[in-house]
Amino acid sequence: MSSLGKGIASASIGFLLKKLGYEVTIQKLDPYLNVDPGTMSPFQHGEVFVTDDGAETDLDLGHYERFLDISLNKRSNHTAGQVYDTIIQNERRGVYLGKTVQVIPHITNEIKRRITSLDNKADIVITEIGGTIGDIESLPFIETIRQFRLTYGAKHCFFIHLTLVPYIAVAGESKTKPTQHSVIKLREIGIQPDMLICRTSTRLTKEMIKKISLFTNVFDENVIEGRDTSCIYDIPILYYEQGVHNIICDYFDIPTTDISFDKLKEYTAKFTNPSRTITIALCGKYVRHQDAYKSIVESLVHAGVDFSTRVNIKSIDTDKLFPKDKVVDDEELQNILKDVDGILIPGGFGVRGIEGKIEIVNYARKHNIPFFGICLGMQCAVIEFARTEFGYKDANSAEFDPETTHPVIDLMPDQKDIEDMGGTMRLGAYPCVLKKDSLAYSIYDTDKISERHRHRYEFNNEYRKKFEEKGMMISGVSPDNHLVEIVEIPDHPFFIGVQFHPEFKSRLEHSHPIFHNFIKAALAYNAKQKTSES
Repeated sequence: MSSLGKGIASASIGFLLKKLGYEVTIQKLDPYLNVDPGTMSPFQHGEVFVTDDGAETDLDLGHYERFLDISLNKRSNHTAGQVYDTIIQNERRGVYLGKTVQVIPHITNEIKRRITSLDNKADIVITEIGGTIGDIESLPFIETIRQFRLTYGAKHCFFIHLTLVPYIAVAGESKTKPTQHSVIKLREIGIQPDMLICRTSTRLTKEMIKKISLFTNVFDENVIEGRDTSCIYDIPILYYEQGVHNIICDYFDIPTTDISFDKLKEYTAKFTNPSRTITIALCGKYVRHQDAYKSIVESLVHAGVDFSTRVNIKSIDTDKLFPKDKVVDDEELQNILKDVDGILIPGGFGVRGIEGKIEIVNYARKHNIPFFGICLGMQCAVIEFARTEFGYKDANSAEFDPETTHPVIDLMPDQKDIEDMGGTMRLGAYPCVLKKDSLAYSIYDTDKISERHRHRYEFNNEYRKKFEEKGMMISGVSPDNHLVEIVEIPDHPFFIGVQFHPEFKSRLEHSHPIFHNFIKAALAYNAKQKTSES
């Protein structure tokens, strides 16, 4: 079922195999009919993860990149919508020479083609199939992998089934029936799993493992306990201790060896037993959905571990707390933000919650609280500055107020003639040139960077000179100087807004430099507050 942890399980297995020295790549197959997650609400599907080549993908690709420290691409995520779209286009072009187009073989062959599109790039390809066994929508994908083993041979294909062993509190015991019946459904389709990873909140006893083995036809040693952990980065170690890597390597008849987890154990120890704690306010309209800002949350975790610090996140729903036309006073903001050491405003689309975000930017500026604005967060910082410093009370983004007389955020002239809204999006990796003697330059320690984007509106160049005259530094621009990428306020302890999404490039073993320095600034603010209180 959804949210059981297939993405983290896949990433953890990839982590182990990569540690053994194998070239590993990974992909996600999603059964829904959307062509990509880009049009889906974060409330429904969580964040949209963007790759370097501009693909809008499932959030599980974020787990893959963070665990494996690799950059994926558009071939790493395929939806049923993409598959059916390709088949229909082929039929319209006459590719099938008048044949009846059917799920088998046309849909299944296209899925197989997409699975194998990565096999010349790596020693091992991990393919995660989303959805739930038994659901109608996932049947073409399950049928495809049944055929896959038949086509390529058993020794080239290993099936891992992630399944649930729930703990029934009233009965005081865990139940294996969901796992038994899930495997029965798989076997009805023609797939015998080679390994089971049993998600559980409690330990599996030897008796339970033997029972699962007997009723699922899976060897005892291949029934793996996937119990809950306090840190997701403990999971590769948990799998290693149960010999997951050896089972897979033995099956494929490829060499295996011992793996050192000293660095990972040090990392998880700092996460589990931090020496300090700080609080970061995450101010957005999707905070009620824990996966909507998944990459940002993980980036804060990575940066916190750098300083052996637990980063507590205070979620502030700017749509709920600051509805349209509500007047927000400083005292109310003080009550909401009094215990935070840093403020982060993430990306997003649409007008809901915008005025609250702008007020929060103003509060961060007035009270010298470390501020980090990402994409929409950077645009809110620009709007707030124009309203406060220029006296432009109606300053806004043309996205939120098309009638504003001061559209400090607007579409570029070459975007305004494009009718297809998707055509106006800036997606994927773009280069950026940094200004020397800026906060951005000191963070990156270089003058040229590349970061991933997902947005439509830009800083309005007509106002650039005025902003710089009033004290907002434009510290990052596109190589042609046409697009503003980074703004900052030099006389503030830490105030930076970026048009891109740095959270997509933070990794388990090396945090993103902006997040690292943001947490560093938050720690300094926290220490200063404690000193003043004492």
